[in-house]
Amino acid sequence: MRASPLDPASSTPAARPVSPQEPGGEGSGALRQEEPEGSGPGSRGELGEVESAEPTGFLGATLAELSKVVWPSRQQLFSETVAVILMVGLSAAAIAAIDRFYHWLSVVVFR
Repeated sequence: MRASPLDPASSTPAARPVSPQEPGGEGSGALRQEEPEGSGPGSRGELGEVESAEPTGFLGATLAELSKVVWPSRQQLFSETVAVILMVGLSAAAIAAIDRFYHWLSVVVFR
């Protein structure tokens, strides 16, 4: 069996056009899904094999994912927190300035 190209958007093999000589190829534009090797009847496939070293259950999977997280240092956490607070303050000041300008403008126009 030849290697089938994979669809870049997923891990499934890409569909290829079916020629009129193949079964099911009578309609124009028909596509046939390539089956990966070892996925026929009687084979276990990728999902059939379970590793025994993997944690089971939601809590085990959550703890395994948390162990992969790269936590920031204290200095990095402090500097990024200050940056967020400053940006929120600047955004609030800009919104307040625009609000006061439009309030002043409405008082002048509708006097």
